[in-house]
Amino acid sequence: MVPSTDDRSILYLQGLHRLRAGDPHAAAALLTRSLDGNPTHQGARRNLIRALLASAEYECVLAQTDIALETAPNLAELHFARGTALNGLGRPHEARDALTRATTLDPSHAAARLNLGNACVDQDDLAAAEVQYRAALACDPHLAEAQASLGYLLTAQGRLPEAIAACETAIHLRPEFAQAHWNLAVASLLAGDLPRGFREYEWRKRHDRFRRDFVDLPGPVWDGGDPAGRRILVHAEQGFGDTIQFARYLPLIAARGGMPILACEGPLLRLLAGLPGVTVVAKDRKLPDYDCWIDQMSLPHAFGTALDTIPSAGGYLTPEPGLVSLWQEKLPPGRKIGLVWAGNSLHSNDRRRSIPPAALRPLLSLPDIAWINLQTGPAADNPVMPALRLTDFADTAAVIANLDFVVTVDTSVAHLAGAIARPAWIMLPYAPDWRWLLHRINSPWYATLRLFRQAAPGDWVSVVEDIARALRGEAHRIQLSSSERPRARAQATRGHAAACEADLRITRLPASGDK
Repeated sequence: MVPSTDDRSILYLQGLHRLRAGDPHAAAALLTRSLDGNPTHQGARRNLIRALLASAEYECVLAQTDIALETAPNLAELHFARGTALNGLGRPHEARDALTRATTLDPSHAAARLNLGNACVDQDDLAAAEVQYRAALACDPHLAEAQASLGYLLTAQGRLPEAIAACETAIHLRPEFAQAHWNLAVASLLAGDLPRGFREYEWRKRHDRFRRDFVDLPGPVWDGGDPAGRRILVHAEQGFGDTIQFARYLPLIAARGGMPILACEGPLLRLLAGLPGVTVVAKDRKLPDYDCWIDQMSLPHAFGTALDTIPSAGGYLTPEPGLVSLWQEKLPPGRKIGLVWAGNSLHSNDRRRSIPPAALRPLLSLPDIAWINLQTGPAADNPVMPALRLTDFADTAAVIANLDFVVTVDTSVAHLAGAIARPAWIMLPYAPDWRWLLHRINSPWYATLRLFRQAAPGDWVSVVEDIARALRGEAHRIQLSSSERPRARAQATRGHAAACEADLRITRLPASGDK
């Protein structure tokens, strides 16, 4: 039944009210009904587009902007909404065109310039993105999202003092702005200021992108106080590599008289069960009784970790001897090097950190090397290197224990090799994750790792060439000593870019309830 004129007006006003109240789903339903009997009501359609955009219903936004642009082709707001939706759908080239049109029609549209900067970042055009972020701030100096996004961009360029200043400005403008605190955490950690970085890292639990991954368990949260005599549940979070990296803190709790219980994913259970004094359980099963709990990546903050107090850099996990012997019998003789070229495809930065297999040909053609495929998941299928049948990370650790060393991208295998104190060469993108820091070829987290960095965004050629050169001429230096590392050749320190573990530029949505 088509609503009457009075009903349409009421539905429209109710939709505006719900939109202003921060309920875009209800607003979209009401505004859709108001348009049923009057599809030419431009105000209702524009506010419907706003509601759909705030609800991240991007395909619906495109459908509605197509209709609206037929009668208002030169309305900047419509091109802005369309570009924002296209970027949300992972179509940055089209988004850039639409947002460029919006800024051409309205050069003072700060939010359009902000989102245009986002589209430029998604195309790895960082110079153009910076121009747009700064233009957005020129239009609206109080646009905290632009300051936070500028901080992200400057971090990705390795301009850390500027990045930190931009994030601080965003926080000054909006003290409870979780994304700005998160970007400040990443920049600070990358700069090596671990105390500040891990303090700000606590804001991840309030970030729109991550908060769904956290559960508020019953009972008090452990704040790092005396653990003696207390059962402390440590709840794993984020990826497998994160769980492995921060497992080093569990024995510290036990050494202080606590009884740590790690709740983690099934593929890690056998590997981590050997941690001294630690009980390891599956996080998707009924949890045992405990006295207090803590999210695992809050442990560095609880322990007050600084760059020079990172615990157990020399290794803290031990492969099962029986598994090591079993895999020794299965692997070929001679020089054996493990290889991993892809991370989890669902990771937000995976397209930058994973390597196309074809780029590895210079390595695979080197003589007298048996390359061992440590890849898992869909990427493991490789006609040149058949994948091993790895049951879990305990199997992978046992294989690595039988290898001369590992060459891997930034994924869980990198952390596993370091945790069991085996040498590994890590291939890093131009903008690496925060934990790899800048300007160095070694890691304070793992004594046995050597880092190879891109010279420019997407430049895996130079990384592979550096590794091939090292394999040909520096085989006896697989694991550099601490005194040698600072004097290592210049090629290994190229790529002074920075570090964002996730793509956390801020998208500005249209103002709600504008008639």
